[in-house]
Amino acid sequence: MVNNVTRVLVANRGEIALRVVRTAREMGISTVAVYAEQDRDSQYVQMADEAYLLPGDTYRDTYLNEDLLIDVLHRSGATAVHPGYGFLSEVPSFAGKVIDAGAAWIGPAPEALQDLGDKITARRVAQRAKVPPVPGISDPVSSMRELLTFAHTHGYPIMMKRTDGGGGRGITVVRNDDELRGFYLNHDALQGGDLNEYFVERFIDKARHVETQCGRDSHGNFTVYSTRDCSVQRRNQKLIEEAPAPFLTDAAVEQLHRYSQSLFEAVHYVGLGTCEFMVTAQNKVYFLEVNPRLQVEHTVSEEVCGLDLVREQFTICSGGELTKVDSTRGHSFELRITCEDPATNLTPSSGTLGRVRWPSGPGIRVDSGVEEGDTISPKFDSMMGKLVVSAQNREAAVHRVRRALQELDIEGVPTPASLYAAIFNDPDFTAEGRPFGVSTKWLERTYLTREPSNAGGGQPASLNAPAPEKDKTASESFVIEMNDRRVKITVPQDIVNNLTGLSRARSARKPTQPLRGQGLHDLQNAPAKDDGKSGVIASPMQAVVTRVNVAEGQSVAKGDLLVVLESMKMENYVYAPVNGTVSHIFVRPADGVDGGETLVTIDVEGAHVRPKSGAVEPAGVASDSGAAPHDHRQEEDRQ
Repeated sequence: MVNNVTRVLVANRGEIALRVVRTAREMGISTVAVYAEQDRDSQYVQMADEAYLLPGDTYRDTYLNEDLLIDVLHRSGATAVHPGYGFLSEVPSFAGKVIDAGAAWIGPAPEALQDLGDKITARRVAQRAKVPPVPGISDPVSSMRELLTFAHTHGYPIMMKRTDGGGGRGITVVRNDDELRGFYLNHDALQGGDLNEYFVERFIDKARHVETQCGRDSHGNFTVYSTRDCSVQRRNQKLIEEAPAPFLTDAAVEQLHRYSQSLFEAVHYVGLGTCEFMVTAQNKVYFLEVNPRLQVEHTVSEEVCGLDLVREQFTICSGGELTKVDSTRGHSFELRITCEDPATNLTPSSGTLGRVRWPSGPGIRVDSGVEEGDTISPKFDSMMGKLVVSAQNREAAVHRVRRALQELDIEGVPTPASLYAAIFNDPDFTAEGRPFGVSTKWLERTYLTREPSNAGGGQPASLNAPAPEKDKTASESFVIEMNDRRVKITVPQDIVNNLTGLSRARSARKPTQPLRGQGLHDLQNAPAKDDGKSGVIASPMQAVVTRVNVAEGQSVAKGDLLVVLESMKMENYVYAPVNGTVSHIFVRPADGVDGGETLVTIDVEGAHVRPKSGAVEPAGVASDSGAAPHDHRQEEDRQ
């Protein structure tokens, strides 16, 4: 048993909480779980030695409630806190409160979190460590002249990035002077905007996202457990990861290791973390950021280095020495199994799991926290689990993934399984007969190309793919026997409904099992635009309000920015659909809103309007991931 850490509070939920509980059990460490109402019946709650309810229905009230978690820490007698990933794992104030409470923080010191948590300070750390960041300005934006000078010096496109962005959040690609002026006007600090929370970098196209899983202990020992390639992304979020990162030169790998050690030593980092880089086709390596925590894709590093990285975290936290890794073995892929529909550009969805059958056999690992009958909630992340496939080399691992996908069977909600099957048969990705052709925009440019029906109105493809396609693709499968031969037939859902008079019964619903982040709910049923008459501006999705750009009594013109929402790490812009005067504002920054909830009302030509109950037609919205006029697109060449 590890000294000092005898009882750990797992300040997280879902599959990562279950992951930590399992390792702690193996080490003889007792565990304390926390849960929101929706997670009461989750597996990690049942497996923990103790569990405490976090009253409330929002992140802010539950898993992001620092004071409530510290209260649980005192009540439970835990001697350490493991934050998992996401939530409070990178928040210096929470780490400080844990330490002040006399418990061990399983992660880097608050000072290191502070240095690395802000992207501008992280760029300065990299420069101090002699690690080249992506060319840019390591200061907040201060003027339009400064932006134009940078753009004309380095050339378009350029990237505007929020200093507190994470997981690809808050990234806007600007391609010309007009788009740059539009960005400046929408974020102008003189208008109460957040321009001073952005900085500028050059946009590097057709580069790979490569990272190193690293560890450093209190004795100064450092190791890279493995490299990883995470270039298959959408909305700045990774979908497929692999270790080790393939098709890199020896010089590039050596540079990645050296840069990573310099970054960790520059901030006296103690713990596990990930250094993220862009690697160009010319094998130039540029620093992106350091993620000071365990990451979702740590599984593939575990498979190729042969270590339990959560155990390594406990060991380092307790003052022990890390395990040095001199070489890796084999190859491993992780596929994130999400509740997203590839037929609609991976629109997040929700529903009840009627059937869940995970693959098994040699080289298969599944990290999941859902079971048949669980409901995937729109309140949290759409990820249901991680399918990890390993083999003796990359070619064998590719073939094993193909077999695993044939075994995977999830009914009741859409998954990217069909998309993954296409990717693992694409020679650009498999490098069969041609060079490896994947970069961070490859997935969107190759596969996520469905044009939304309302693209001209500013709606992004990722949020509003055409609804009619759903009726064409929905189906039911049946197994019958013909002349003693087993036959599987698939029938369109509308035919089944006409024959039976109702949809086929599914498994009984169990209590909602929300997942790690935030999802979207039934967006395909939402009208693409407001009718321009009601003046009721409603949220088209469940999201968090990050900015209100208008005031009551203010006159607005059609196309003016009203509210900025954030959902699934995307910033979504709500524009005025008509000319009018803002009569009432119903939300404030940091408020959570449901789809159809009223954000703002506008008096249209003097007409008086009131917010409607239930679903309301949403206003014009643009997301950073969509391609539309004045859309402030969020490109995903990094997470």
